[in-house]
Amino acid sequence: MSRPDLPPLNTLLPFEATVRHASMTRAAQELHVTHGAVSRQVQNLEKALGTPLFERAPRSLRPTPQARRLAAAVREALDLIEAAAVEVSGRERSGPLALSCEPTLLMRWLIPRLPDLAARVPGLTVHLSAGGGPVAFGRDPVDAAVRRDDFPVPEGVSRVPLFAEWIGPVCRPELAERLREGSAGPVTLLHTSTRPAAWDDWRRLSGHAPTGATQAAPEQTFEHFYLALQAAVAGVGVAIGPYALVHDDLVRGQLAAPYGFVADGTGYGLLSPRPPERDARVAALLGWLREQAADLTPPARERSGVS
Repeated sequence: MSRPDLPPLNTLLPFEATVRHASMTRAAQELHVTHGAVSRQVQNLEKALGTPLFERAPRSLRPTPQARRLAAAVREALDLIEAAAVEVSGRERSGPLALSCEPTLLMRWLIPRLPDLAARVPGLTVHLSAGGGPVAFGRDPVDAAVRRDDFPVPEGVSRVPLFAEWIGPVCRPELAERLREGSAGPVTLLHTSTRPAAWDDWRRLSGHAPTGATQAAPEQTFEHFYLALQAAVAGVGVAIGPYALVHDDLVRGQLAAPYGFVADGTGYGLLSPRPPERDARVAALLGWLREQAADLTPPARERSGVS
């Protein structure tokens, strides 16, 4: 069958990789060819289409809007071909699943649940790494990532919501009781450099400040959320705790939430370079994550403003 409008197929892989990386050098590294080979194929594609696909500058390469549309179509076609090839061959995608996760969520929530994952999905091996922000799936050795939705999802990346974010002050139970009674006196507010506006966000959303935790209260800042929450467990002061990150401490009685939790409008999701149903490993992980995430909505008695 003649397809006169179809561009040269051997140009499409180098082109798609170049758009995704915005770099011919990184595209060449991914495809294990030379920079010159990628450049020639991109030029051949531009010649076949009769239009430039990149805005070239001495130190940058920017895909045109037309190039982005074509690259998205190529990426989708490649996913379909790959899925069909797996189906025809009778093989499932194999090997360990490389999963990246927000560092504090990884340490305080995901790792403690790995034995359950091994028991419930025995055929799945997961290699974990800590990371945050956008994931360059074509460049980074990652198959999926759990991320908070505080950044735009990159073009072509699948995102499946997992759970909403609820935040509230947390501290040792004995301190929480004194705060409720109004007898705590000034308490230390614990901050984290990764979310410097956490206290302001909670005050804005809840409409009040905790007794004893005023603008004049002592303050201490930690580099990471994990450290601030550990300080709260140790009785150093009061931290803003996302419910997912303090759920286990609340259950164990190591922390209490004297003012409950309030939804902050963000949430966590599973990112992957293609829809999860196209990779049996990602689909199995997603099913398990959804079951685990069912516990990450605070009960009514623990929500801000609910007695």
